Amino acid sequence: MTLPRSAADVINDHVVFELESIDRAYCNLYVPRLQRELGVVGFIREHLGMPVASTAALADKTQAFYAEVRRFAGQQDVPIVEFTKGQRKDDVMREHLARFLAAGRADGVVFIGRAQEKVKVFATSKRRDADGRSYPWITRASRVVTQWYFYCYDRCAGPFFLKYCGYFPYNAKLYPLTELRRESYQFRGRVVAGGSTVAARDRIGRAAGSGGAGGASGGFFAGDGRPVRAVLAA
Repeated sequence: MTLPRSAADVINDHVVFELESIDRAYCNLYVPRLQRELGVVGFIREHLGMPVASTAALADKTQAFYAEVRRFAGQQDVPIVEFTKGQRKDDVMREHLARFLAAGRADGVVFIGRAQEKVKVFATSKRRDADGRSYPWITRASRVVTQWYFYCYDRCAGPFFLKYCGYFPYNAKLYPLTELRRESYQFRGRVVAGGSTVAARDRIGRAAGSGGAGGASGGFFAGDGRPVRAVLAA
């Protein structure tokens, strides 16, 4: 007696490539030496020449950074959007990007977003020595600080944004916005023994959902940030 084969059984016999990925891989942008307390102390004492290591010495630099962002926005006629709690930032980008492209723009900053978010930063606390005298001590702490989102568009790379923490040392992240891309990616390959190497990735169109070549190929698109799997059947 044999059991009827399911659709999954049939597909498994023809799968030549399987991929698991996430929608939003990102790059961290930072100065390594300024990611630890002693590095920050050294920057304040040696680079800035301050006699006491306190983050209060960085306040002017933070305000200058804010001023430069606003100056850039004014010079380039880039709108600044104040994000509100619960607002989906990608929806805001979608609206601004439509107007950006309709105006015939091909590259540039679409808009700058500003949000208040809680992050780990360096802060100054007071400690006391053996004689009871207080002195500043730099440590990590959670603070609500300004985050600047530079939403951009590139004719080749597509939409992406740079997120800058508005508080020293101004760490940033680069996010590609794959769900807003107008391109479709086709993958072709075969899983090698014991590994996850694939033969090639072919970009074959500028309209989402464009058709691909025949054979062992198929489309892959991740749109909502969840892990996805692309199964390509021969």
